[in-house]
Amino acid sequence: MGTATTDDFVLDVTRIREEARLKMEAGPVTDTYGLDKGRVIALLNDVIATEVVCWLRYTRHAISATGIDRTQVSAQFTEHAAEELQHALRAAERVSQLGGDPDFDPGTLTQRAHTDYTMPADRDLKEMLRSNLLAERIVISSYQEIIRWLGEHDPTTRRVMESILEEEEDHADDLVDLLGV
Repeated sequence: MGTATTDDFVLDVTRIREEARLKMEAGPVTDTYGLDKGRVIALLNDVIATEVVCWLRYTRHAISATGIDRTQVSAQFTEHAAEELQHALRAAERVSQLGGDPDFDPGTLTQRAHTDYTMPADRDLKEMLRSNLLAERIVISSYQEIIRWLGEHDPTTRRVMESILEEEEDHADDLVDLLGV
């Protein structure tokens, strides 16, 4: 026979209503959720760790920066730090929505983070910029892979990650501009 078209789609609202009534305690995660929820929660907890480490690094760099361009670079680091913290909180909220516990354990943050916490010994602005640009590039690549893995199976988490990725790309662009590369 022919291929299915959108005209062939029938939404069984009666079935959906009954399933919703029977499983209300499951919250937002329905039977149509397409992934291993535990795996998604674990990935998001790694994102939380990554974002907290980035927040800490940017905050430290903003405070420690010295030199002629300190004011401009420090302001950029402070702005990025605030956004990194918001990323961590958005990922944590999604973990909670999925029924998990957001992991902010300071004892394991650096082991779970995709990036490193770095501080140039001489407080060199260019090295701080390079360190943060490297971290942003790592985050961009790893978040792109997470987004591809999520695909259509978890559109809500994918959208959260896409919005974070967009801001991470803006951070990298800002850092490239500051470096004059």
